[in-house]
Amino acid sequence: MKTNAFEVASRYVYPSVRRRLVELLRAEGLKQTEIAELLHITQSAVSRYLRMDRGALIDVSTFPDVDAEIKALADRVLQERPDEYVVHSELVRIAVRMLGKGYVCSFHSKVDPELDPAECRVCIELFGGS
Repeated sequence: MKTNAFEVASRYVYPSVRRRLVELLRAEGLKQTEIAELLHITQSAVSRYLRMDRGALIDVSTFPDVDAEIKALADRVLQERPDEYVVHSELVRIAVRMLGKGYVCSFHSKVDPELDPAECRVCIELFGGS
């Protein structure tokens, strides 16, 4: 395994979760600058998420339970306007849950052909209880 679970989470899963959050906020009619302010990121980062230049390799909307969590986070962001640490911790929590459920295994094996998803249970064992 050349690419470990933490690399996959930080390089692919977290950005994909954040991209979905940006999409949901955009669907609420918010401008890029408003989304950037709410998520404590730059407007150019929002633009890259919307153009699918960032976070596009995993379509988290295909996992209904994960998508529901992100939708709940979008509602929370709109209603409560949490600080950047709350937003970040919620995004991390969702990303870790995806790992723990084994949702990322097939993607991980594409990024790292040496990984055999039938043999590897690292994420499920480490994060499955989250």
